[in-house]
Amino acid sequence: MLMRDQRVRSDEIELAVRVRGEDHRPTVVLVHGYPDTSAMWDEVAERLAERFRVVAYDVRGAGASSSPSDPLDYRLDALMGDLEAVLDGVGADEPAHLVGHDWGSVQGWEAVIGDRLRGRIASFTSISGPDRRHMARWARQAVRSGPRGVAEVLGQARRSVYMPVLMAPKVGEAAARVLSAGFPRVMAPREGAEPRSGHPADTLATDARNGLGLYRANMGRRTARSGGHADRADEGRTDVPVQLIVPIKDKYGSQPLLLSARGPVSRLYVRRVPAGHWVARSHPDLIARWVTEFVEHIDGGPEAPALAHARAAGEPGKDFGGDLVVVTGAGSGIGRATVRAFADAGARVVVADIDEGAAKRTADEIAAAGGEAHAYRVDVAGADAMERFADDVRDSFGVPDVVVNNAGIALAGSLLDTPEEDWARIRAINVDGMYRGCRLFGRQMVERGEGGHIVNISSMAAYLPSPELPAYGATKAAVLQMTECFRLDMDRYGIGVSAVCPGAIDTPMTGRTRFVGLPPSVDGELRERMGRAVERRAFPPEKVARAVLRAVRQDTPVALVTAEARLGRALSRVSPTANRALARIGRRAGDRIRTNVERLHD
Repeated sequence: MLMRDQRVRSDEIELAVRVRGEDHRPTVVLVHGYPDTSAMWDEVAERLAERFRVVAYDVRGAGASSSPSDPLDYRLDALMGDLEAVLDGVGADEPAHLVGHDWGSVQGWEAVIGDRLRGRIASFTSISGPDRRHMARWARQAVRSGPRGVAEVLGQARRSVYMPVLMAPKVGEAAARVLSAGFPRVMAPREGAEPRSGHPADTLATDARNGLGLYRANMGRRTARSGGHADRADEGRTDVPVQLIVPIKDKYGSQPLLLSARGPVSRLYVRRVPAGHWVARSHPDLIARWVTEFVEHIDGGPEAPALAHARAAGEPGKDFGGDLVVVTGAGSGIGRATVRAFADAGARVVVADIDEGAAKRTADEIAAAGGEAHAYRVDVAGADAMERFADDVRDSFGVPDVVVNNAGIALAGSLLDTPEEDWARIRAINVDGMYRGCRLFGRQMVERGEGGHIVNISSMAAYLPSPELPAYGATKAAVLQMTECFRLDMDRYGIGVSAVCPGAIDTPMTGRTRFVGLPPSVDGELRERMGRAVERRAFPPEKVARAVLRAVRQDTPVALVTAEARLGRALSRVSPTANRALARIGRRAGDRIRTNVERLHD
């Protein structure tokens, strides 16, 4: 691979620039953040240089570049001058593709929103560095939206608590010394990395101190505009295609903040990665692949399916835009409401149910509303059927981003009256079906390496004992515990796992619940009475669906949907004795109802 180091002058500053790859190829410029040097990009740059000319430089005050005489001369307009000088110095006659991380991304936003470099940037990939205008707009809208938005802003404020520390005189210098003591491991060269003149950690203490100017010159007050642009810049609008790479484990930027470009950016692509802030170091293959797909498409190549998904995810107001969501038991009830809610949020959905007609009706409803839905008949109790289903979904549409294991049945009556075949069937559907959904689709998500989320529908019966629901309660308790264990297992891959525990919900399952050990007439009467009671409760499946989407957004371990579900969970933890006493009261009431029904049918 061709590689050369050179010096580029920007007024009083000399910038250290490294160029990889052949000069006739499209130019990709990599800009690092604080307190990094361009070495942060080494692994990504090596991979990109196979197809592009890759330019990486130490920003002013970092690495081998010189520092300004004025410690506050780190304003964005000065940094734009540096970027312009680099483009000129390497002979970037055609528009270049910009990739920025952290403060490098903040610079990138200034380049594509302002007028100074208009026409010189072909595309921009932003990693963990929101634009200041987008950030302010997001905060205003979030606060106005209500309690949830206020909580998001406060959550981001906690993540950003280091900023005023770095801006404060003397305190910032002390913080920089602490930072430089713990940061070398992030900058440690990977095995087999290209040789450099001087290890990046050698300048870290100076870089951390110099870089305080980034915060002090640009934060806390309205900064000068580049090139005199007005309303356009105030809103943060740009026509330059932008790819947002959002590390979902970033400790410094929340997802709502990092997604704040939705709206002002007309051509936005969003990709999430299960990684932390320095994702370019931890996932260089993935970052290089995504940048390559994006740059080649912007330069006239075809849009890869994954990139089309990313484009849909960039649409404002569509939290699951372009995502592929699989829901089992989606022909009716909670599953139907859930798959429709995901479709309304922009997702492509797979509607799976043992009742093929019900699945098709649900899919047709979604399609009529303008969504994309695909119906499948699958019996989750069949191991071979689930294997074929998972393979077919992957081969036809790709790896799902979200899977909701919802298919289930209910069975009531004493354990003494529960036949082997009924026990085997409820276990096969309620437990084995969810196990297969977790294992098969979870494997696909792990192999893809881009995260995902799995939701298992449990029940308050998982922790509220009932003599009338021993089989159902046992299966739902198994689902809850399996979900808790699976969540711990999948966390290492950046895949979320949630259990959702509804209470009494008005769904068709109630009317299909069979009471074992009773004559058919008594069984039917009890079903009707239970159905009327649940209908009076008036808690629709759409509320459960909203809880499912919220659990995915917030990566909630266990979501308790109804008041009775929350009360039962609290009692099971605080006073198991009280929980059992409540179950005994329910048993006596149930016995009276059963006795009255049996008398009616004698």
